[in-house]
Amino acid sequence: MDPDDDDDDAEAPGLPPGVSRYITPAGLARMEAELRALMRDERPKIVEIVSWAAGNGDRSENGDYLYGKKRLREIDRRARFLGKRIDKAQPVDPAAQTRRDRVFFGATVSYVDEADAVRTVTIVGVDEAEIGQGQVSLASPIARALMGRQVGDEVRLATPRGSTLLEVTAIAYP
Repeated sequence: MDPDDDDDDAEAPGLPPGVSRYITPAGLARMEAELRALMRDERPKIVEIVSWAAGNGDRSENGDYLYGKKRLREIDRRARFLGKRIDKAQPVDPAAQTRRDRVFFGATVSYVDEADAVRTVTIVGVDEAEIGQGQVSLASPIARALMGRQVGDEVRLATPRGSTLLEVTAIAYP
């Protein structure tokens, strides 16, 4: 485990060994924007509320004060998490990929499974993956199975329901 990772960052799962902190420029920009919004907008508002609430007397039964202090801790924890992830991030622009015939970081890959279901995923960094939007983490089993493949390649993927055969049907980069 990385000594720089906080134990209280439950949303920050450790990366498997050998997985880089690659991130797309758009993903890095979103993380930086979230950090700026927390520190420039949200945190000062909560500090103001806590200061006002502290001036109202007994803090032990002051809901605004107690909630505000709790929210400040949450903001600070998230800011630490984002700061560490941003510092360690290795931005990679998928549009600059020269080998567009193979699956690499940032590729949008279409594949068909044994049930003839066609799926499309984009391989992104661990910190920006959103399965609902078809973005899978570089560390995910599907991404690891597809990496380095080209159109027409078949790959066997181990799933909780058993092994399934996938065929790569298309590869695209932005």
